[in-house]
Amino acid sequence: MSNCCVRALVTGKVQGVWYRRATQEKALQHGITGYAKNLPDGRVEVLLCGHSDAVKLLSEWLWEGSEGAQVTHVELDVLDQSHAPDHFATH
Repeated sequence: MSNCCVRALVTGKVQGVWYRRATQEKALQHGITGYAKNLPDGRVEVLLCGHSDAVKLLSEWLWEGSEGAQVTHVELDVLDQSHAPDHFATH
C-alpha cells in the first residue's frame, strides 16, 4: 500500500460554489486527509494525502469539482509524506 501527498492549486470559478465542501466530501469518501482553502487570488489550494490510487482519483476529480465550478487549471506538486495531516479540513 503506497501512500502519497499532493498539493493542488486550482484555478477558475472555484470560490463561492461549494468547491471546498465538495472536495472535503470526496476526500472523506476515499479516506484522504488534507485541506482545501481559498487563496486571496481566487484560487483554491488543496492538499490530498492518502493511498496513491485514491489521491490520483481525487486529483483528477479536482478538474470537475462541485456543481457550478468552472475549473480552468489544476497545478499539482507531489510533497513529502511528512505533510500528511490526520484529518481533512476546509479553511
